[in-house]
Amino acid sequence: MSEFLTVQVGQCGNQIGGAFWPLVLQEYGIGTQTGCISMSQSQHIDPNGRLLDAFQSFFLSSDGISGQNFKTLADLENAKVRARAVCIDMEDSVVAHFRTGQFRHLFDETCLLTNYPGSGNNWAEGFYAHGSEYSEKILNILQRCAEKSDQLHGFLCLFSLGGGTGSGLGSSILTILEDNFPLIERFVTCVYPAGNEDVVTAPYNVALATRELTHHASCVFPVDNKALSDICSRLKSSKDKHGVAGYIAACKPFQDMNSIVVNMLLHLTSGSRFPGSMNVDINEIYNNMVPYPGLHYISSSISPLLFQTSSSTTTDDLFTSAWSRDNQLLKVDPLSGIVLGASLLGRGSISVSDMRRNIDKFQTKVKFVPWSCGDAMKIGLCSVPPPGLASSVLSLINTSNMSSLFKDVSQKFTKLYQRKAHVHHYLQVPGFNEEDFASSLENLHKLEEEYTKLTNIKAQTVPRLQVL
Repeated sequence: MSEFLTVQVGQCGNQIGGAFWPLVLQEYGIGTQTGCISMSQSQHIDPNGRLLDAFQSFFLSSDGISGQNFKTLADLENAKVRARAVCIDMEDSVVAHFRTGQFRHLFDETCLLTNYPGSGNNWAEGFYAHGSEYSEKILNILQRCAEKSDQLHGFLCLFSLGGGTGSGLGSSILTILEDNFPLIERFVTCVYPAGNEDVVTAPYNVALATRELTHHASCVFPVDNKALSDICSRLKSSKDKHGVAGYIAACKPFQDMNSIVVNMLLHLTSGSRFPGSMNVDINEIYNNMVPYPGLHYISSSISPLLFQTSSSTTTDDLFTSAWSRDNQLLKVDPLSGIVLGASLLGRGSISVSDMRRNIDKFQTKVKFVPWSCGDAMKIGLCSVPPPGLASSVLSLINTSNMSSLFKDVSQKFTKLYQRKAHVHHYLQVPGFNEEDFASSLENLHKLEEEYTKLTNIKAQTVPRLQVL
């Protein structure tokens, strides 16, 4: 069974992790509130133990999990179950919840690393100062966690790019992973800021971190706060109007946004964890959707966005919603550009004929790169649905319109940098110099240019070789 090691960095990365682990437990039918399994969870308890096998993907037990039927958090505590997670932040506020909160028994204290007073919203501080100071300790933690895995499938890295620790130290950890685990893929889910945050230096941090993502990540699934916020607002409006239950938390708007990201990740890894007629390994997505080095930024959307859907919702509606611009986790319209690669991953009661029918519709809406022959799509069917749903669909598209993301980042960077505003905070960090700014901007322009260039690519006719 494939295993994943989750690396949570910074405040945002650990907040996403805080939403991640309760939903993972829910997928395995483990009650997290009253100790009882809800109706939506009980559908996952099967006598054949197929989900029990999948439990190892995100958890490990020193006592072994063979034959153990986990139902409550107390069962996990008794079996000494630990999450395959490394939680790192240069402040203690968020990680402290993993030490003292409801799920404290799931986390190994030796895998929690904190510092004070933080990276000060400065990429250079996170990358050079903290990255250098804690590199050996972080490597030891990662090696210790990796050694406890039988079939380590990949690293799931979670962090934001607007602050200092997530962008800086998160980037530094990517280089550690690449240098010491070169055969294990690095899948990054990073949060791009919406532009109205209170971090004035965010454009610098985003640009500098994007440079490192381009060079050291295997695959990047970017999301942005604006897209997530719009989705949550729309879901709240739908709930108020129709009384439909969704991801709406009582008074924590970021919890809703984090839950959407987590459900995308759980769907993304479902084919590596659960049985299915046409399961897709997450490494297959990387191999099929990244045609050129560095062009590994994948837009994602998931349908449905609600835990419970109307009985009138059809399978075709799920596919239509998955391709809708409103459901994208990034403010990029993937269908109006050139598609470099696409994947459709279904969970639950979705048949091959359902998939084929909707792919035919999809192919009439988009334009593929010439070498794809118009039908280069990776499909996957996992038989286990998310809790509370009969089926769901995840759409992944590598599109030339990703250039708009890098154009926006470079414009915000240039607007700040042309005035040399706040530059001195970065230059005073040992190891950082002004060439870092120049190379990060150059990287953004190159990404924008490479993605844009694909919109004008023409098919080439190669004459048949003649045998003399």
